[in-house]
Amino acid sequence: PWLPPDEPFDLALPATFPLPPDLDTQPITRPRVELGRHLFYDTRLSGNETQSCASCHLQNLAFTDGRALAIGSTGESHFRSSMSLTNVGYVTALTWASRIAGPLHQQALVPLFGEAPVELGMGGRETELLARLRAEPRYQALFPRAFPDDVEPISIANMTLALAAFERTLISHRSDYDRYVYYGEREALDAQELTGLELFNSERIECFHCHGGFNFSDSTRHDGTVFEEIVFHNTALYNVDGRGAYPPEDEGLKRVTGERRDMGLFRAPSLRNIALTAPYFHDGSAATLEE
Repeated sequence: PWLPPDEPFDLALPATFPLPPDLDTQPITRPRVELGRHLFYDTRLSGNETQSCASCHLQNLAFTDGRALAIGSTGESHFRSSMSLTNVGYVTALTWASRIAGPLHQQALVPLFGEAPVELGMGGRETELLARLRAEPRYQALFPRAFPDDVEPISIANMTLALAAFERTLISHRSDYDRYVYYGEREALDAQELTGLELFNSERIECFHCHGGFNFSDSTRHDGTVFEEIVFHNTALYNVDGRGAYPPEDEGLKRVTGERRDMGLFRAPSLRNIALTAPYFHDGSAATLEE
Protein backbone atom coordinates (compact mmCIF):
# COMPACT_ATOMS: atom_id res chain seq x y z
CA PRO A 1 0.00 0.00 0.00
CA TRP A 2 1.00 3.62 -0.54
CA LEU A 3 2.41 5.42 2.48
CA PRO A 4 2.15 9.18 3.06
CA PRO A 5 4.95 11.01 1.16
CA ASP A 6 6.68 12.04 4.37
CA GLU A 7 6.86 8.52 5.81
CA PRO A 8 10.33 6.91 5.45
CA PHE A 9 10.80 3.86 3.28
CA ASP A 10 11.71 0.87 5.43
CA LEU A 11 14.94 -0.70 4.17
CA ALA A 12 14.51 -3.67 6.53
CA LEU A 13 18.18 -3.69 7.53
CA PRO A 14 19.46 -5.49 10.64
CA ALA A 15 20.02 -3.29 13.66
CA THR A 16 23.80 -3.67 13.41
CA PHE A 17 23.94 -2.71 9.72
CA PRO A 18 24.59 0.99 8.93
CA LEU A 19 22.02 3.12 7.14
CA PRO A 20 22.81 5.00 3.93
CA PRO A 21 23.76 8.68 4.45
CA ASP A 22 21.73 11.74 3.42
CA LEU A 23 18.41 10.33 4.58
CA ASP A 24 17.57 13.62 6.31
CA THR A 25 18.33 15.87 3.34
CA GLN A 26 17.23 13.38 0.65
CA PRO A 27 14.58 11.19 2.30
CA ILE A 28 13.59 7.82 0.93
CA THR A 29 9.80 7.56 0.71
CA ARG A 30 7.67 4.92 -0.95
CA PRO A 31 6.30 7.35 -3.57
CA ARG A 32 9.83 8.50 -4.50
CA VAL A 33 11.12 4.93 -4.69
CA GLU A 34 8.17 3.83 -6.82
CA LEU A 35 8.65 6.78 -9.19
CA GLY A 36 12.40 6.13 -9.34
CA ARG A 37 11.82 2.46 -10.12
CA HIS A 38 9.67 3.33 -13.13
CA LEU A 39 12.18 5.92 -14.34
CA PHE A 40 15.09 3.49 -13.93
CA TYR A 41 13.50 1.06 -16.42
CA ASP A 42 12.07 3.69 -18.82
CA THR A 43 13.71 3.90 -22.26
CA ARG A 44 12.24 7.38 -22.73
CA LEU A 45 15.23 8.59 -20.73
CA SER A 46 17.47 7.98 -23.76
CA GLY A 47 17.57 10.14 -26.85
CA ASN A 48 16.52 7.41 -29.28
CA GLU A 49 14.35 5.65 -26.68
CA THR A 50 16.35 2.42 -26.92
CA GLN A 51 18.02 2.32 -23.49
CA SER A 52 17.21 2.96 -19.87
CA CYS A 53 19.38 3.06 -16.77
CA ALA A 54 18.69 -0.66 -16.43
CA SER A 55 20.25 -1.37 -19.83
CA CYS A 56 23.72 -1.05 -18.29
CA HIS A 57 22.67 -2.06 -14.76
CA LEU A 58 20.82 -5.37 -14.86
CA GLN A 59 19.39 -6.66 -11.60
CA ASN A 60 20.30 -10.29 -12.33
CA LEU A 61 23.95 -9.23 -12.74
CA ALA A 62 24.05 -7.21 -9.50
CA PHE A 63 23.24 -4.11 -11.56
CA THR A 64 26.14 -4.46 -14.00
CA ASP A 65 25.83 -5.46 -17.67
CA GLY A 66 28.20 -8.39 -18.18
CA ARG A 67 30.27 -6.47 -20.76
CA ALA A 68 33.94 -5.61 -20.59
CA LEU A 69 33.06 -2.07 -21.74
CA ALA A 70 29.65 -0.44 -21.56
CA ILE A 71 27.80 0.52 -24.75
CA GLY A 72 25.63 3.63 -24.91
CA SER A 73 22.27 4.16 -26.60
CA THR A 74 23.88 5.27 -29.89
CA GLY A 75 26.20 2.25 -30.00
CA GLU A 76 29.22 4.21 -28.80
CA SER A 77 31.49 2.16 -26.56
CA HIS A 78 32.43 3.52 -23.18
CA PHE A 79 36.10 3.22 -22.21
CA ARG A 80 35.19 1.61 -18.88
CA SER A 81 33.06 -1.18 -17.49
CA SER A 82 29.65 -0.48 -15.96
CA MET A 83 29.99 -0.41 -12.19
CA SER A 84 27.62 -2.32 -9.95
CA LEU A 85 24.92 -0.24 -8.27
CA THR A 86 24.70 -2.61 -5.31
CA ASN A 87 24.90 -0.48 -2.14
CA VAL A 88 25.63 2.59 -4.28
CA GLY A 89 24.01 4.81 -1.66
CA TYR A 90 27.04 4.19 0.55
CA VAL A 91 29.70 5.11 -2.04
CA THR A 92 31.75 8.32 -1.77
CA ALA A 93 33.13 8.41 -5.34
CA LEU A 94 30.54 7.50 -7.93
CA THR A 95 32.82 6.60 -10.84
CA TRP A 96 35.91 4.45 -11.35
CA ALA A 97 38.38 7.33 -11.16
CA SER A 98 37.11 10.77 -10.20
CA ARG A 99 37.00 12.70 -6.95
CA ILE A 100 33.40 13.66 -7.65
CA ALA A 101 31.44 12.53 -4.61
CA GLY A 102 27.69 12.50 -4.04
CA PRO A 103 25.00 13.46 -3.75
CA LEU A 104 23.80 10.50 -5.72
CA HIS A 105 21.09 12.40 -7.58
CA GLN A 106 23.67 14.67 -9.22
CA GLN A 107 25.58 11.71 -10.64
CA ALA A 108 22.51 10.73 -12.67
CA LEU A 109 23.08 13.82 -14.81
CA VAL A 110 26.27 12.29 -16.25
CA PRO A 111 24.75 9.27 -18.06
CA LEU A 112 21.68 11.30 -18.98
CA PHE A 113 23.34 14.34 -20.52
CA GLY A 114 27.03 13.47 -20.92
CA GLU A 115 28.49 13.61 -24.43
CA ALA A 116 31.96 12.06 -24.08
CA PRO A 117 31.06 9.27 -24.37
CA VAL A 118 27.34 9.34 -25.15
CA GLU A 119 25.41 7.11 -22.77
CA LEU A 120 21.69 7.90 -22.69
CA GLY A 121 22.22 10.76 -25.11
CA MET A 122 19.86 13.45 -23.79
CA GLY A 123 22.44 16.24 -23.84
CA GLY A 124 20.77 19.48 -24.98
CA ARG A 125 17.37 17.78 -25.10
CA GLU A 126 16.10 18.52 -21.60
CA THR A 127 12.89 20.12 -22.88
CA GLU A 128 12.14 17.05 -24.99
CA LEU A 129 12.77 14.75 -22.03
CA LEU A 130 10.36 16.69 -19.83
CA ALA A 131 7.73 16.62 -22.58
CA ARG A 132 8.00 12.85 -22.75
CA LEU A 133 7.54 12.51 -19.00
CA ARG A 134 4.63 14.96 -18.85
CA ALA A 135 2.81 13.10 -21.62
CA GLU A 136 2.85 9.81 -19.68
CA PRO A 137 -0.34 9.35 -17.56
CA ARG A 138 1.55 7.22 -15.02
CA TYR A 139 4.01 10.04 -14.34
CA GLN A 140 1.18 12.56 -14.15
CA ALA A 141 0.17 10.67 -11.00
CA LEU A 142 3.53 9.49 -9.65
CA PHE A 143 5.47 12.79 -9.69
CA PRO A 144 2.87 14.77 -7.65
CA ARG A 145 2.61 11.88 -5.21
CA ALA A 146 6.38 11.83 -4.74
CA PHE A 147 6.77 15.63 -4.54
CA PRO A 148 3.45 16.91 -3.18
CA ASP A 149 4.77 20.35 -2.20
CA ASP A 150 6.05 21.29 -5.66
CA VAL A 151 4.00 23.51 -7.96
CA GLU A 152 5.62 21.79 -10.96
CA PRO A 153 6.58 18.32 -9.74
CA ILE A 154 7.69 16.95 -13.13
CA SER A 155 11.20 18.40 -13.37
CA ILE A 156 14.76 17.26 -14.07
CA ALA A 157 15.66 17.85 -10.41
CA ASN A 158 12.82 15.69 -9.11
CA MET A 159 13.51 13.01 -11.70
CA THR A 160 17.08 12.62 -10.44
CA LEU A 161 15.96 12.72 -6.79
CA ALA A 162 13.54 9.87 -7.47
CA LEU A 163 16.19 7.85 -9.30
CA ALA A 164 18.54 8.33 -6.34
CA ALA A 165 15.84 7.26 -3.87
CA PHE A 166 15.31 4.03 -5.81
CA GLU A 167 19.04 3.40 -6.15
CA ARG A 168 19.49 3.74 -2.39
CA THR A 169 17.22 0.73 -1.95
CA LEU A 170 19.48 -1.54 -4.04
CA ILE A 171 21.01 -2.96 -0.90
CA SER A 172 22.87 -6.22 -0.40
CA HIS A 173 22.88 -7.29 3.25
CA ARG A 174 21.80 -10.92 3.53
CA SER A 175 24.79 -12.82 2.16
CA ASP A 176 26.29 -15.78 4.00
CA TYR A 177 28.96 -13.37 5.25
CA ASP A 178 26.28 -11.06 6.67
CA ARG A 179 24.49 -13.96 8.29
CA TYR A 180 27.77 -14.91 9.97
CA VAL A 181 28.81 -11.40 11.04
CA TYR A 182 25.59 -9.43 11.55
CA TYR A 183 22.97 -12.08 12.29
CA GLY A 184 25.10 -14.31 14.51
CA GLU A 185 24.54 -17.46 12.42
CA ARG A 186 27.85 -19.18 13.10
CA GLU A 187 27.07 -22.06 10.71
CA ALA A 188 26.61 -19.68 7.74
CA LEU A 189 30.25 -20.09 6.62
CA ASP A 190 31.92 -23.45 6.14
CA ALA A 191 35.52 -24.29 7.05
CA GLN A 192 36.95 -23.32 3.66
CA GLU A 193 35.07 -19.99 3.66
CA LEU A 194 36.30 -19.22 7.18
CA THR A 195 39.86 -19.89 6.03
CA GLY A 196 39.29 -17.50 3.13
CA LEU A 197 37.91 -14.88 5.51
CA GLU A 198 40.98 -15.22 7.72
CA LEU A 199 43.30 -14.84 4.73
CA PHE A 200 41.29 -11.92 3.37
CA ASN A 201 41.72 -10.04 6.66
CA SER A 202 45.35 -11.01 7.20
CA GLU A 203 48.45 -8.86 6.81
CA ARG A 204 49.84 -11.66 4.65
CA ILE A 205 47.22 -11.19 1.89
CA GLU A 206 45.96 -7.68 2.83
CA CYS A 207 42.75 -7.70 0.76
CA PHE A 208 40.91 -5.86 3.55
CA HIS A 209 43.04 -2.72 3.27
CA CYS A 210 41.21 -1.73 0.07
CA HIS A 211 38.10 -3.87 0.43
CA GLY A 212 37.33 -3.48 4.12
CA GLY A 213 34.20 -2.81 6.13
CA PHE A 214 30.63 -3.89 5.57
CA ASN A 215 30.68 -2.71 1.94
CA PHE A 216 34.09 -4.23 1.09
CA SER A 217 35.39 -0.89 -0.22
CA ASP A 218 37.35 1.84 1.51
CA SER A 219 35.42 4.60 -0.31
CA THR A 220 32.33 4.08 1.82
CA ARG A 221 30.20 6.31 4.02
CA HIS A 222 27.12 5.76 6.17
CA ASP A 223 25.00 7.58 8.71
CA GLY A 224 27.72 7.33 11.38
CA THR A 225 30.67 8.40 9.21
CA VAL A 226 32.76 11.14 10.86
CA PHE A 227 34.57 12.16 7.67
CA GLU A 228 34.25 10.99 4.09
CA GLU A 229 37.14 9.03 2.60
CA ILE A 230 37.73 8.95 -1.16
CA VAL A 231 40.59 6.59 -1.95
CA PHE A 232 42.13 5.38 -5.22
CA HIS A 233 44.60 2.55 -5.78
CA ASN A 234 47.00 1.29 -8.43
CA THR A 235 46.94 -2.49 -8.61
CA ALA A 236 49.77 -2.66 -11.20
CA LEU A 237 47.39 -4.06 -13.78
CA TYR A 238 49.47 -2.51 -16.59
CA ASN A 239 53.06 -1.45 -17.18
CA VAL A 240 53.21 -0.49 -20.84
CA ASP A 241 56.38 1.62 -20.65
CA GLY A 242 58.38 -0.16 -17.96
CA ARG A 243 57.59 2.69 -15.54
CA GLY A 244 54.09 1.69 -14.56
CA ALA A 245 52.14 3.45 -17.32
CA TYR A 246 48.61 2.40 -18.21
CA PRO A 247 47.25 2.37 -21.79
CA PRO A 248 46.67 5.96 -22.99
CA GLU A 249 42.94 5.40 -23.53
CA ASP A 250 42.47 5.17 -19.76
CA GLU A 251 45.14 6.23 -17.29
CA GLY A 252 42.82 6.25 -14.30
CA LEU A 253 42.71 9.31 -12.08
CA LYS A 254 45.52 10.85 -14.16
CA ARG A 255 42.94 11.30 -16.92
CA VAL A 256 41.28 13.91 -14.66
CA THR A 257 44.21 15.47 -12.81
CA GLY A 258 47.01 15.23 -15.39
CA GLU A 259 49.39 14.28 -12.57
CA ARG A 260 51.86 11.44 -13.21
CA ARG A 261 51.47 10.31 -9.61
CA ASP A 262 47.79 9.53 -10.34
CA MET A 263 48.65 7.06 -13.10
CA GLY A 264 46.54 3.91 -12.85
CA LEU A 265 44.64 4.97 -9.74
CA PHE A 266 41.08 3.63 -9.50
CA ARG A 267 38.49 3.30 -6.77
CA ALA A 268 38.26 -0.11 -5.14
CA PRO A 269 34.77 -1.34 -6.06
CA SER A 270 32.60 -3.13 -3.56
CA LEU A 271 33.03 -6.91 -3.58
CA ARG A 272 29.38 -7.51 -2.76
CA ASN A 273 27.71 -9.91 -5.21
CA ILE A 274 31.12 -10.16 -6.87
CA ALA A 275 30.38 -13.57 -8.42
CA LEU A 276 27.75 -11.89 -10.63
CA THR A 277 29.71 -8.87 -11.84
CA ALA A 278 32.24 -10.38 -14.26
CA PRO A 279 34.28 -9.35 -16.16
CA TYR A 280 36.44 -7.53 -13.65
CA PHE A 281 38.56 -4.36 -13.32
CA HIS A 282 37.79 -0.97 -14.84
CA ASP A 283 38.25 -2.30 -18.37
CA GLY A 284 36.81 -5.79 -17.95
CA SER A 285 40.21 -7.31 -18.66
CA ALA A 286 39.80 -10.24 -16.23
CA ALA A 287 37.09 -12.69 -17.24
CA THR A 288 36.85 -14.69 -14.00
CA LEU A 289 37.46 -14.28 -10.28
CA GLU A 290 40.32 -16.76 -10.48
CA GLU A 291 41.96 -14.74 -13.24
